[in-house]
Amino acid sequence: MLELQNISYIVDDEGKDKDILKDVSLKLDDDKFFVITGPNGGGKSSLAKIIAGIYKPTSGKIIYDGTDITDMSITDRAKMGIGFAFQQPVRFKGLTVKDLLELAAGKEMKASACDYLSEVGLCAHDYINREINASLSGGELKRIEIAITIARGTKLTIFDEPEAGIDLWSFSNLIKVFEDLKKKTMGSIIIISHQERIINIADELILIANGEVVKQGTKEEIMPLFTGTSFKCKFK
Repeated sequence: MLELQNISYIVDDEGKDKDILKDVSLKLDDDKFFVITGPNGGGKSSLAKIIAGIYKPTSGKIIYDGTDITDMSITDRAKMGIGFAFQQPVRFKGLTVKDLLELAAGKEMKASACDYLSEVGLCAHDYINREINASLSGGELKRIEIAITIARGTKLTIFDEPEAGIDLWSFSNLIKVFEDLKKKTMGSIIIISHQERIINIADELILIANGEVVKQGTKEEIMPLFTGTSFKCKFK
């Protein structure tokens, strides 16, 4: 279980303190699919980076599987099984897809590199020896990143707006990958998103605005808080 206790995050904004997160408390059970949603600038991505260890909260505690990880580095959290996927996947010059999958899996590789690619709907023959460079599209990179996450065997994986910068065809394939991961209950997944198709497959939604948790619950409980037809719109 992941538990956030009274998390606040304050940054310096031209000499003035700016509250990004304000006293956020959450409990996220194991083996569930969570979507953190809400308006732009509400603190969603900052919260994700605090969970991953990229940002350090100004105050509060983060408890993971009974251990206080508040002061742990991103590396130490990764060793505990927490993974983070950036909006723009990193390109590694000179390394192939196979290289990264083998590095992620370590010595005890539970499946072949080809199997991991198949998990995310990519033909191993076409991708296994491809270099991670500009020849790969944003959608291809994100699916490869998910394959790497599967190979790493993370217990908790955080995706920051995985739909950003990819076309509709790639987005549809990405949704299929997430649906398959959910069916296989491959650990807990947290996705930062306001896309309806991602929201629809969540077990629980967490609505954040102005740095505060408005509500945590099912889609049926959360969506009436939105107004209009856009998932990016302001809510009541």
